[in-house]
Amino acid sequence: MTLAAVSAIGPVLRPATAQAQPIVWGPCPAIHSATGAVCATVRVPRDYADPNGPTIPITVSKMSARDPAHRRGALFGNPGGPGLDAVGMFTMRLPKAIRDEWDLIAVQPRGLISSTPLKCASIGDAGLSSIVDYGARFRAGCERFAPGYPTTITTENTARDTDRVRSALGYSTVSLYGASYGAFLMATYASLFPGRVDRLILDSAVDPNLIWNGALQVQAPHYRERFADMMSWIAANDHRYHLGTTALQVYRRWSARVTAEAGVPPSVGPPPAAVGDVPPGLKIVAQQYLSGVDRLGPARVKFENFVWSLATGRSQDQSALLLLTRLAVPSRNIWPTVAARTAGTLVGPRSLPPSVAARLANATDLQSILMCNENRVPAQPLDLPAIIYTTLVSRDVFDGPGLAFSSGVACAGAAPVVRPVTIRNVGLRSAPMQLQSLGDPQTPYPQSLVMARVMRSQLVTVGGGDHVQLGRLNPTVDAAVVAYLRSGRVPTATAPEAPIVLNLDGSQWNSYVGRGQ
Repeated sequence: MTLAAVSAIGPVLRPATAQAQPIVWGPCPAIHSATGAVCATVRVPRDYADPNGPTIPITVSKMSARDPAHRRGALFGNPGGPGLDAVGMFTMRLPKAIRDEWDLIAVQPRGLISSTPLKCASIGDAGLSSIVDYGARFRAGCERFAPGYPTTITTENTARDTDRVRSALGYSTVSLYGASYGAFLMATYASLFPGRVDRLILDSAVDPNLIWNGALQVQAPHYRERFADMMSWIAANDHRYHLGTTALQVYRRWSARVTAEAGVPPSVGPPPAAVGDVPPGLKIVAQQYLSGVDRLGPARVKFENFVWSLATGRSQDQSALLLLTRLAVPSRNIWPTVAARTAGTLVGPRSLPPSVAARLANATDLQSILMCNENRVPAQPLDLPAIIYTTLVSRDVFDGPGLAFSSGVACAGAAPVVRPVTIRNVGLRSAPMQLQSLGDPQTPYPQSLVMARVMRSQLVTVGGGDHVQLGRLNPTVDAAVVAYLRSGRVPTATAPEAPIVLNLDGSQWNSYVGRGQ
């Protein structure tokens, strides 16, 4: 994938003595959404195996504590991904006490825009041949622009970069907040440098034993369950969206719009049928009718997708609504936008703003490189037929990502270059706080308990299924986070689901993306 927007910003190598430069704060690069933050550049070793060798620049953002007289320390954060932009992450809706009492620091991970961005050449579409060498060709396409640099993009190196920033900014200890992949990154930092950690918040953590072939594989069934929840929520708000009073009725309207956009029906199965879906003449055999619909529904939609895809040569992933739905499943704040676009009352941007497109392309490249660089889960060859079918025929956006990695195709020919740091809690002054929602499809609850066990976390179980909890204006969660940062103790083990805080007409999130944020 070629990124013209960052092609002129390659790795700039200088000797390690350049780190002695003073930190100079100034405006953050315009491509980032970082209102209220200032940015600086810190140089770090390109290769930690050669700490006195060449260095690379990375960008750091800072939002100083608003109440210096009551400042408690520094909170370093990462929003996840791998590949999400960190520069403006603390512009989210934070509790007042956090903004007042902590310096908020975000280290843009190496490889992302403004931190010696990775650049990769397009590898084209090689069809079935990619099964044996897709990962190798992709890695070679990145190595072409900066030999040796792509293999330095690992979680451990990003953690070490974070510690270099801590030292450069003069903090002896710091608190850490990581969301999703960011929780794995910050747990890695805490495993490497436990004596430099004050508090550690793991928000929606991944199972470290699933890095990486297994991490995406476990998501698919949870995504389908949460998709059904979305359809039910839209049905419960039929007075607003007028798409049907049952989840299945909403699904049928949604499927029809996806079909109109893509030219083929989607392959994601329908939600369970309800009594309201039974035709009046069949009420006497309602239970048998519902059982038949639920049993045959998933197979029927997959068969229809198969027939239409072969007959038309089109694919369901050409539907903007389908792609938006896949993105929206883990976040209820985006559900109103899905509903409004399904109802036709809201039209999305015709194209992504250049800044969003550039960040997305860069993030996708970095994620592929990092996951193959440190993958530790063996591939499952039995998944090969499924990924071949998904790649060549169905283009299923729910199953495809997990199958690409679990089958081994995503990293084919690109063996891991490091073994991830063993995640552990040895020497931390406070037991970590961990936030997990019960229905989260991105970091499923059962697997997240592995991180809670190895880190001996103080676990807060949150209702619902939103992915990432801080920044959702959930009073219980916000109060618990503030209490933990101040004392090291978590005052509650449970919290209710966060409210939807964006406009129910969907326009707020639509406008947010359209503006390039």
